[in-house]
Amino acid sequence: MNRFKVSKFRHTEARPPRREAWISDIRAGTAPSCGNHIKASCSLIAFNSDRPGVLGIVPLESQGEDKRQVTHLGCHSDLVTDLDFSPFDDFLLATASADRTVKVWRLPASGQALPSGPGLLLGPEDAQVEVLQFHPTADGVLLSAAGRAAKVWDATKQQSLTELATHGDLVQGAAWSRDGALLGTTCKDKQLRIFDPRAKPEAAQSTPAHENSRDGRLVWTGTQEHLVSTGFNQMREREVKLWDTRLFSAALTSLTLDASPRSLMPLLDPDSGLLVLAGKGENQLYCYEVAPQQPALSPVTQCLLESALRGAALVPRRALAVMGCEVLRVLQLSDTAIVPISYHVPRKTMEFHEDLFPDTAGCVPASDPHAWWAGSGQQVQRVSLHPARRAHPSFTSCLAPPAEPTPATARPAGTPVGDADPSEGFSSPPSSLTSPSTPSSLGPSLTSTSGIGTSPSQRSLHSLLGPSSKFRHAQGTVLHRDSHITNLKGLNLTTPGESDGFCANQLRVAVPLLSSGGQVAVLELRKPGRLPDTALPTLQNGVAVTDLAWDPFDPYRLAVAGEDARIRLWRVPPEGLQEVLTMPEAVLTGHTEKIYSLRFHPLAADILASSSYDLTVRIWDLKVGAERLRLQGHRDQIFGLAWSPNGQQLATVCKDGRLRIYEPRGSPEPLQEGPGPEGARGARVVWVCDGHYLLVSGFDSRSERQLLLYSAKALASGPSAVLGLDVAPSTLLPSYDPDTSLVLLTGKGDTRVFLYELLPEAPFFLECNSFTSPDPHKGFILLPKTECDVREVEFARCLRLRQTSLEPVAFRLPRVRKEFFQDDVFPDTTMSWKPALSAEAWLEGANGTPQLLSLQPPGMTPVSQAPREAPARRAPSSVYLEEKSDQQKKEELLSAMVAKLGNREDPLPQDSFEGVDEDEWAKYLAQIIVMGAQVVGRAFARALRQEFAASRAAADARGRAGHQSAAASNLSGLSLQEAQQILNVSKLSPEEIQKNYEHLFKVNDKSVGGSFYLQSKVVRAKERLEEELRIQAQEDRERQQPPKT
Repeated sequence: MNRFKVSKFRHTEARPPRREAWISDIRAGTAPSCGNHIKASCSLIAFNSDRPGVLGIVPLESQGEDKRQVTHLGCHSDLVTDLDFSPFDDFLLATASADRTVKVWRLPASGQALPSGPGLLLGPEDAQVEVLQFHPTADGVLLSAAGRAAKVWDATKQQSLTELATHGDLVQGAAWSRDGALLGTTCKDKQLRIFDPRAKPEAAQSTPAHENSRDGRLVWTGTQEHLVSTGFNQMREREVKLWDTRLFSAALTSLTLDASPRSLMPLLDPDSGLLVLAGKGENQLYCYEVAPQQPALSPVTQCLLESALRGAALVPRRALAVMGCEVLRVLQLSDTAIVPISYHVPRKTMEFHEDLFPDTAGCVPASDPHAWWAGSGQQVQRVSLHPARRAHPSFTSCLAPPAEPTPATARPAGTPVGDADPSEGFSSPPSSLTSPSTPSSLGPSLTSTSGIGTSPSQRSLHSLLGPSSKFRHAQGTVLHRDSHITNLKGLNLTTPGESDGFCANQLRVAVPLLSSGGQVAVLELRKPGRLPDTALPTLQNGVAVTDLAWDPFDPYRLAVAGEDARIRLWRVPPEGLQEVLTMPEAVLTGHTEKIYSLRFHPLAADILASSSYDLTVRIWDLKVGAERLRLQGHRDQIFGLAWSPNGQQLATVCKDGRLRIYEPRGSPEPLQEGPGPEGARGARVVWVCDGHYLLVSGFDSRSERQLLLYSAKALASGPSAVLGLDVAPSTLLPSYDPDTSLVLLTGKGDTRVFLYELLPEAPFFLECNSFTSPDPHKGFILLPKTECDVREVEFARCLRLRQTSLEPVAFRLPRVRKEFFQDDVFPDTTMSWKPALSAEAWLEGANGTPQLLSLQPPGMTPVSQAPREAPARRAPSSVYLEEKSDQQKKEELLSAMVAKLGNREDPLPQDSFEGVDEDEWAKYLAQIIVMGAQVVGRAFARALRQEFAASRAAADARGRAGHQSAAASNLSGLSLQEAQQILNVSKLSPEEIQKNYEHLFKVNDKSVGGSFYLQSKVVRAKERLEEELRIQAQEDRERQQPPKT
């Protein structure tokens, strides 16, 4: 072979498309994994959405002019780490997850509902699954890598064929060879290994690959002998190496790129040998040609991207536009769009080029798992890419056969998809929740809390977009500065993470100060404004404050916990704190270690629960000032505790990774236990959904903040849903509103407040608009419901603590008919300031029911009883769509301009000047200035009229010939001037046109080095000029005819 042979891809160019060809309006996400986050078959694209465990699904090609709709598939209870389409079945998708499982899904054709569950489940593994790939020749064989082992699965039997466990560290990459006989792996121990999985589970060959252990990848070329690996060298530079398995001790060739910290994703097309290198977070793609025979990695082209790359995938070769010489297509995943980038080889003729598009692997598998494992080496039959010879066989894998339509879901042929019941279809909620025990698509909820109606139009919308919260458009607004409390000095920012940092009721707010002695300032919410520069009157606790809480049934009593293991009860005067108080009303002693949480009973007066570093929860009777109950069973620090809404149970979340529910009056030991958050950095717990569920905020093993939703009746079975939010150091503090089922989540030092509506069924979480502040807040708490401005549809009022101020934040819902009481947003609320029973009664076993209060203002009619508005009548569309000629448009424009400039027939101001008194010169001077402007305007209008008349006369003079000439240009695709330039003629002479045509047609013949393309241009130019000659001759004849009388 000639070593210096010129590559056929040397002129390959990358063509980023226009924005109209992008798949926009998506919300992509990336997981900390070894996957590429996006994959494509010949029909579909799947990508990681910004919601953990949820994939976006979109057709590869658009259908007509309709915009491609993105639907969402809830796959796993944790991050999707990798995914892969079957090479034979375009609608078979395998997904791997951090929840340690592998699932195979049967996706429907466009316009149909996504599946409610996977076709099959593999696992769980001992660690999160990092890599997943289908076998290239056998249907039903899967390769997965988790932790230090790689497994080959017979998916048809849902069992492992072999486990390749000789790796010394985390497996970072794994890939099948083109013929499916071998597989290679890259590992964090810097070794590149080759396995023959049917021969033995140990590596057949192993060699040091890259000197740095960061994120190594590999791909095989079109032969069994060669593969390409990417990684980092000892100098942390990115490098690419070409390997020969027959000479595996050293790489054939290597290429060093740069010192970027971004890991490379290698995308290699084995048929063409083109290798695309994509770096996560970068704005550039590198394209190389892999030539193992030379050997060489030859640069081909580079492509600059408009946005940062989050993931990349190759479109299968069978889906390329071969007649346009498209040799490669890369799908770039960005934060908000999928951008298809085509690589074209310029060719002179628009025809099929055999040298660019050799036969490729078809879509019919060569064997099944049993035959392959028995030693079959049969290869997939290759098919031609020529459009005229291309066969279109369809193959449906047996792994997840298509579901037969049941009578409940079958529809007549004429029934629109959108009119189906939404519970039968798939929905794409804004949140990423599924049940780990019963994986499902995120189906819609029709409960009253979801705010979803059941009208046909609503069902049609929700079948496409999924369930959505009626609070999704909620708007958080900081109220006017007049309601702020400013000039707050000496704020204590070192309160424990288990504390909210401050507390408030409908009258006052208590804020710990940094000064010595455990001082707490009590501020009046009814008296906003600037605080004095002098020292404020405070409550002197004597020790550092760890937590504090207002008594919900006594607005003047404040409980403060200190580091000395004591609880102090303070009585604030009704007129406010006017002087420093040093003696509390009562002191509760009993704990032996520092106290860090206080919670008042929601229904019983004078009942307080506290948790301490002594690993106990103690329940106090404040009326007698003594401990009455003690709860045990914790083995580490108690992060948080919460009373159930009915006050009968108490839940705790602990650093030992356990979530517990107690019945304090029944037993000191927990009634139930279940697994809590994996992270040990902090957690909170709150009862939600009428006390049927527990919401826990905490951290996972990778320090990502997450929410876990548990059924209060089945803690041992683990969370029903898990939602990952972000990575931040502070614990999320949940504030739950039982009236709307909304939870507000934020942390100390955050600038964002998350809003979610909670449902007792899938999808469990409905995301709403979040509130973002320009600077971090030190605390964020929810005020009682009675503080909301119901007339402004304000469903929540909060207090935001800043470094030197305290400001109220109102969350409102945009509504059209605000003159009516929005009874769907404001149900009867609990009278949280009135106890349902006494402490003595509760301790004796009695239970109470809270009283309810209507929030409907007097004189307002509920919106549910409001009369319906008559739909506004619209004018016929013909009124708006009436087409106007260019002549009419010009005349209207001219009339409008003249009307604005004034009528030239109007009398001028000087016509009425008969005599001007000297004292009136100032007034007339202004009129003279106006007069000058009008004169100039009239002159401009007159000039416009004259110019327009001249142009109209010229158009009339041209007559029909001008229109015919323009029509000829449109039909031929060439203007008169272009045709004259091509044939090099200045005057329209038939002899000159014919002479130049014959000469140019001859010199551009293909036999003398020309091309059909140039000859076609010459012919079209001649036809255009001949048509112009015909038009001129017709015009001359019309002029010679006498005018008709």
